[in-house]
Amino acid sequence: MSTSRDHLEISARAVACFGNDGKLDAAELDELIAIAERDGRIDADEVRVLKRVIDRIQPHEVTADMQQRLQALSKRISGA
Repeated sequence: MSTSRDHLEISARAVACFGNDGKLDAAELDELIAIAERDGRIDADEVRVLKRVIDRIQPHEVTADMQQRLQALSKRISGA
């Protein structure tokens, strides 16, 4: 049985996104979510990494578009 390493790719991509301009925008968040979803599910490791990424987002950086994406993601991963 192979173990998904998508959470490592999410981590590396998030570092690159934050390193680019110090913040994460909605399109970059979509990229991270797409990595997590490409196997049809978001596993526990991916949830853990996504939650850590979200924790790094500063409230003043959250646009209305970003807020919608964060709410949708939160609904998907809550309880996971």
